[in-house]
Amino acid sequence: MLVHICCAVDSHYFLERIKEEFPQEELVGYFYDPNIHPYSEYRLRYLDVEYSCKKLGIKLIEGAYNLEEWLKKVKGMEHLPEKGDRCTVCYDDRLDTTVQKAVELGHNKFTTTLLISPKKSQEKLEKIGNNLSSLTGLEFIYRDYKAGNGAEIQGQKVKENSLYRQNYCGCLFGLSAQREAQDKIMDEMFNPISNQILPESIEERLELYKKRNELEETGADYKIIKQRFLNYRLLGAKVIVAKQVLPSYILCYSTINRNKTNGRIEYSKDGINYLNRDEVKILDITTFNHFANTSYSNVKELMYNPLDFKQELEVRNQILKNPYDLSAIIILDEIKNEKYEIEINSETYEDIREEII
Repeated sequence: MLVHICCAVDSHYFLERIKEEFPQEELVGYFYDPNIHPYSEYRLRYLDVEYSCKKLGIKLIEGAYNLEEWLKKVKGMEHLPEKGDRCTVCYDDRLDTTVQKAVELGHNKFTTTLLISPKKSQEKLEKIGNNLSSLTGLEFIYRDYKAGNGAEIQGQKVKENSLYRQNYCGCLFGLSAQREAQDKIMDEMFNPISNQILPESIEERLELYKKRNELEETGADYKIIKQRFLNYRLLGAKVIVAKQVLPSYILCYSTINRNKTNGRIEYSKDGINYLNRDEVKILDITTFNHFANTSYSNVKELMYNPLDFKQELEVRNQILKNPYDLSAIIILDEIKNEKYEIEINSETYEDIREEII
C-alpha cells in the first residue's frame, strides 16, 4: 500500500493505525507536497516525516517539489478560503500523483494522511480517492481515524515523539490569509540577504529539529519546550548623508518612532556617536570590530557575512548594557560631520519559540 504523507503531525498516528489494521501489508510512505512554501518549510516537514517513518519502520519516498506547476494549477484561486476550490485542486494533484506512483511501484492500494487532518475535507478526499480507484483499479483505503478520541490520541503521539507541530497548513495563500486574520506579521517569508538565521524563523526550527534527530540517535535525554520572547524583523532601512545612500548595517532590535528621523551627532564617547534625535547611536566599522572581536574591512562585508543573531545581540548588550533596548544602532564605514537622514522600518512583537533543554 502506498500512503501519501502530508506531514508527521498527521501521519504518525495514521500510519500506526494503518499498520495495526493491515499487518500483512507492505506500507510505503510517499511524501508529495509541492504546495508547501517556502522551500525551507518543505525541507523541515520532510525531515520530520523521515524521522517519524524511521521510528515506525516504514520506507519513505520523496516526490518532486514542483511548486511552479502547482502554482499554475491554482492560478486565479489564490484568495479562496481553506477547504475551498483551491484546496480541491491541491487534493486532486497530490492524490493523482500518488496513484501514478503506486501504479509505477506495483502497489494495489493507496491512501492519504490528509484524511486525519482537521483542516482538510474528508468528503472531498473520499470522492477524489474513489474516483481514482474506479479509473485505475487500485483500492482506495478510506479511514476516519479522527472518530471517537482519535484527535486526542493523535495529539498525544505528537508530544510523545517530539514531532514538529507546524502553525499553518503549508501553502503561501493559506498562510497569507491566516496571518492577516491574526493581524500578525508573516515572518515565515523573511529571508535576509545575509542569510542570517532569525529567531523563530523556519530556518531556526530546521536546525532545532536536526538537533532533535541527533539527540534521538544518541539516546540523550531532552525535551522541546516553548519560550515567550520579544521578536524582531527588519523590513527595510536606509541612511542618507549629503544626498548619498551610505552602506549601513542596522543592528537587531533597532527601532525609530514613525520609521524616520534626521539629525546630527551631538556627542561621542568610546567610539559611540549619539544623534541628537530619537536615541540613535552610530558606530564606524572599526568600533564595531572592537565590540564584536571581528575584523570586517567594511560594512558591505558585514552585511553579507554577519554574526549570528545571538552574537549580534551580545554586541548590542555591550554597547547599551541592555540587549533589548530598542534604540537604533547603525554601523557605517566612517563617521561624517553631516546631517543624517535615517529610515528604519522594523517590527517588534511578542512571539513564542521552541528550544531544546
